[in-house]
Amino acid sequence: MRFTSRTSSDGVSEQLFTLGEIPGVLWTPEGATGTRPLILIGHGGGQHKKAPGVLFRARRFVADRGFAVVAVDVPAHGDRPKDEALDRIASENRDRVAAGEELAPLIAEFQARVARRTVPEWRAVLDAVQEADHVGPGPVGYWGVSLGCGLGVPFVAAEPRVRAAVLGLGGALATAEAAARITVPVEFLVQWDDERVPRSQSLALFDAFASAEKTLHANPGAHAELPAHELDSSVRFFTRHLT
Repeated sequence: MRFTSRTSSDGVSEQLFTLGEIPGVLWTPEGATGTRPLILIGHGGGQHKKAPGVLFRARRFVADRGFAVVAVDVPAHGDRPKDEALDRIASENRDRVAAGEELAPLIAEFQARVARRTVPEWRAVLDAVQEADHVGPGPVGYWGVSLGCGLGVPFVAAEPRVRAAVLGLGGALATAEAAARITVPVEFLVQWDDERVPRSQSLALFDAFASAEKTLHANPGAHAELPAHELDSSVRFFTRHLT
């Protein structure tokens, strides 16, 4: 892993890095030393590692609880190069929806394809980041909704270092099998009027988690209308399970 820049503001240090072809960013308390909990944030579709929502959550986890937070660009997003195969599939899916096909199965199939690349990438990112002296081999959490859920479920299922996960705005079509292998505590977010993910599929995914501790948070509103108070809940959730 090669750090390429460092900036600090309001007690939070931000370091950009590259790991092979993967661009990422690491946030830690300014002047931090020693081991601390680490949260990996998976960004949403069409977003990137420093999207406003990612940045807001990362700074909150660092400033309020002294955690480390890492986020990376997924393939064909942010500073990653364009991917002709993924672009072609996305274009074909738009045409299929315009022709009357259901959106949710197409999203699920696309996310499953991308997850085959991101799961090993994110595990390598954890390896590299936890070698840093100001992060260390502490407990790991995962936060991801929408695309971050579709990629996060197979990641959490495959990565034993993750001790707690906040997931949501996703369905069971492509991830139910992986969800059945997840036993860590889960906080799951559902938008009751989600126009992209059928409510029945969201509830089926929640049901598929094998976790003894899992909590469903259902809020009114569309896919992109996740209420701000859910960040407060996430902070409490990770504090309880990672410290």
